[in-house]
Amino acid sequence: MTQDTLARDPLVLAESWQDEGRAVAIATVVETWGSAPRPVGSHLVIDADGNFEGSVSGGCVEGSVITEALEVLENGSPRMLEFGVADETAWRVGLSCGGRIRVYVERLG
Repeated sequence: MTQDTLARDPLVLAESWQDEGRAVAIATVVETWGSAPRPVGSHLVIDADGNFEGSVSGGCVEGSVITEALEVLENGSPRMLEFGVADETAWRVGLSCGGRIRVYVERLG
């Protein structure tokens, strides 16, 4: 890996943020069904100020994951999130591509 690639790796960045004394949460895609924007193992790291790097989906799903991660940072309790699209939820946070994803959010350290 090049230095530039390492610098943009969310996990390397999370470690760097922790070394700086920041509270850090990591969101990881743990399961997908159907069409999903990011594969299993994709990461999004978030600090207590709302800074983030990486990607677990896109659009309003990612915004929701960041909001949930900030709550995880406050109370320390990890959570499993699931996003998808169904007729009754098509206009709420979901995946317009018809897939579903599960994202695990935890506080590091």
